[in-house]
Amino acid sequence: MGLGLCLLAALLALLGLGVGSSGLEPIWRLWADPVAAQIVWDIRAPRTLGAWAAGALLGLAGAVAQGLFRNPLADPFLLGSAAGAALAVALTLAGFGVSLFALEWLVRLGLTAAAFVGAVTAVLLTLALARGVQHTLRLLLAGVVVGMVLGALGSMVTLAAPATLAPMQAFMLGSTGFIGWPALGLMAAVGALCVCAGVALAKVLDGLSLGEDTAQSLGLPLAPLRVALVVLLALATGTAVAQTGLIAFVGLVAPHLVRALIQTTHGWLLPLASLMGGVLLLAADLLARALLAPQEIPVGVLTAVLGGGYLLWLMRRRAP
Repeated sequence: MGLGLCLLAALLALLGLGVGSSGLEPIWRLWADPVAAQIVWDIRAPRTLGAWAAGALLGLAGAVAQGLFRNPLADPFLLGSAAGAALAVALTLAGFGVSLFALEWLVRLGLTAAAFVGAVTAVLLTLALARGVQHTLRLLLAGVVVGMVLGALGSMVTLAAPATLAPMQAFMLGSTGFIGWPALGLMAAVGALCVCAGVALAKVLDGLSLGEDTAQSLGLPLAPLRVALVVLLALATGTAVAQTGLIAFVGLVAPHLVRALIQTTHGWLLPLASLMGGVLLLAADLLARALLAPQEIPVGVLTAVLGGGYLLWLMRRRAP
């Protein structure tokens, strides 16, 4: 299955390199034109590969969240990271002021750092409110509360600074259009680290799936291992959100698709969910660019529609 997902990702990546403002173009023709080849290398290649890397981070984070909370409806944003990132970006935009300069790399770097810091800070607030990670239900409820409060604060900032509405809308809808080679390198490095850490912690998730009492009877030190899982979740989610904005449903749907195709332990589920998430976001980004070219659909809207449709179909199929 892993090989199949890698081959599918390679095929989608090749198609992504050929999608531009005029729709899908044969890639071999583009390389024959020096100007077109430069556009492919500087813009389309990092964007296409970056979409795969961001999707892989979200797919991994979704599998970790569902295993940690023993809830198949858990997603990477459950600990308030999405609301924290949105609030930090809103505050940064209000502080910079919104102008043509806001598209420059310095401000873009500031928004990226702000989104990451905001996501991690929200997770830390959730941990503080839950008084640690000893109780999974308390942690889950704390994440919901932090998400609602920070989301409301972000809306207040946007209302107080109306000029931030348009860029905030772009962030909330998600986009892979700003990913460059440095961002791709960062996501690849963090993704490799998170996958390795996730595989190392897979036995903890297997134990938690049997119940906390069973996990403790197996001799697992649950408190420090839960902290490690939360850190892994925050790092993967924060890195992806900082580069692409809020992209819904990829982290939720990817583990479901893997489980629908194969029954396995978390040692295989985590890397497979990561590969599946990369394929999903890569396919969504390809469709977002190609369906209405030269106009572009926000990729977060497309993932929400397709992911929501899949979950509704799944619920209908399993209904008695």
